[in-house]
Amino acid sequence: MPKVKKKRVGFVIDMTPLVDITFLLLTFFMFTAKFKSEAEAEQKFFIERPLASADTSKLPEQDLAIVKIAFPDSTKQDTSYFYEMTNETDWVAVKSGIEGLTPEQMQGAQLQVSIETLEALIKRTYVVNSETSMAIDADKSIRFKWVSDAMEVLSTNKFTKFNYVTKKR
Repeated sequence: MPKVKKKRVGFVIDMTPLVDITFLLLTFFMFTAKFKSEAEAEQKFFIERPLASADTSKLPEQDLAIVKIAFPDSTKQDTSYFYEMTNETDWVAVKSGIEGLTPEQMQGAQLQVSIETLEALIKRTYVVNSETSMAIDADKSIRFKWVSDAMEVLSTNKFTKFNYVTKKR
């Protein structure tokens, strides 16, 4: 007697979990995607920014030039730049190369100068000793414009690395 063949029963796959996972993945990729702005898409170069950290080292003892920004009198009406150097031989050489200094200024350890004279002094300092370290020492009530002008003079005269003198905590 012939065997009766069983009718083939098809199988059914529940598509609900597959659809759920597909939409979860789709929303995940949509939310995590980073789209470039129009400016970023047109940019052909990459800017690598330098690392920065707080430097708590002390100022060098020798070959240091200090730009001081302060009020020359107690009225705090007028702001002035003062310039001085720790190396006496370099200081004499720098002052001798600047025109228009009076004999009193030539003898002094520190000069009260305008921004133009400050620029001439810094240029001359670089010529005399390019290894000189620079520092800016400013009164805390000085407007930042004065400090910014001094920083601009330093950076245009090849002193892009300089110290700020601050009070210890």
